Amino acid sequence: MRLIIGGDLVPTHSNIELFSNGEVNTLLGKELLSLWKSTDIRILNLEVPLTDKEDPIPKSGPNLIAPTSTVKGIKALDPSLLSLANNHILDQGVQGLKSTERVLSEYEIPFVGVGDTLCTANKPYILEQSGLKIGVYACAEYEFTIATQDEPGANPFDPLESLDHIVKLKETCDYVVVLYHGGKEHYRYPSPYLQKVCRKMAQKGADLIVCQHSHCIGCYEEYKGATIVYGQGNFIFDRSKSEFWQTSLLVKVTFENEIGLEYIPIVKKENTIQLATGKVAENILFAFQQRSKDIVSEEFVSQQYQQFAEENYLLYVRHFAGFGKWLSRLDRYIFKDMLAKRKYNKKQLLAIQNFIECEAHRELVIAGIKYKREKIK
Repeated sequence: MRLIIGGDLVPTHSNIELFSNGEVNTLLGKELLSLWKSTDIRILNLEVPLTDKEDPIPKSGPNLIAPTSTVKGIKALDPSLLSLANNHILDQGVQGLKSTERVLSEYEIPFVGVGDTLCTANKPYILEQSGLKIGVYACAEYEFTIATQDEPGANPFDPLESLDHIVKLKETCDYVVVLYHGGKEHYRYPSPYLQKVCRKMAQKGADLIVCQHSHCIGCYEEYKGATIVYGQGNFIFDRSKSEFWQTSLLVKVTFENEIGLEYIPIVKKENTIQLATGKVAENILFAFQQRSKDIVSEEFVSQQYQQFAEENYLLYVRHFAGFGKWLSRLDRYIFKDMLAKRKYNKKQLLAIQNFIECEAHRELVIAGIKYKREKIK
């Protein structure tokens, strides 16, 4: 059995017409489309609600939307399964999720990772072919689209529940694939915590863990007989000109006596993608392999993340201080970060750290903020 996994799929304004007309030859190019369809099973992360009604939820970050007509292009890609467990699937409210589920069902496109309640959102999807059962478990980090006990949404990663779900799935399947929507955007390495989480999923029976969401190619490691991919980049998502968004990987999996993996580099070409070839492909894979060698050292993972944290620290300080867009820009470009650096003293920073780090404080702060936010008109 041959399976291929692509990253984030989002029809955008620049290619809506191509999707709506089902023009996948243009979207992927002849070579890539041929490779894509040569596999038995094709999996993607659909990171946008398909709906014709705008109904954006209050959230931090963009509210994505794609018209239902774009399902024609998605169908033409012939996906075997779409993951909807991500931080955008509720961007247009419950109606957006329901519209997505309805149109995917009409076009007979299977999906996983969402549900009317937490109990149904955490259900896996089992693919059966050639006498093998492949269990797919999809989950996302907590943002604004997570299902609750009585509200629709995406399946969250919950260390008290999700690991048990993986154990149970492994008991009934030959192989388990976990699609984990998490990690930091535009960061090519795992955080120490993400590495710990993914390694624990491997210990619990996952054979392949693919982290999506970072919008860039990361690295991979072999651990306890499993493979963990920390970021594969987008599939088709024409939203940014950042260097991170220009390249990505397809993860091709062969199931025989054991799992065989191949990483296939692709490149963004304006509003489409194509197979990377020649020196470009070699460079992408070389960098991917080099980063993968780096993370063998846990000390490297820790030091690299600490450096990344230091580079992004003031961004969070400005948000906590309520600077707003223009004051943040003024501080960054005119005052050279002076306002943010002087905003909190050591004692105040310790209090903020405690409120975030301590489980009891964090739970209470989040509950209070949600209550207050809902009261603000």
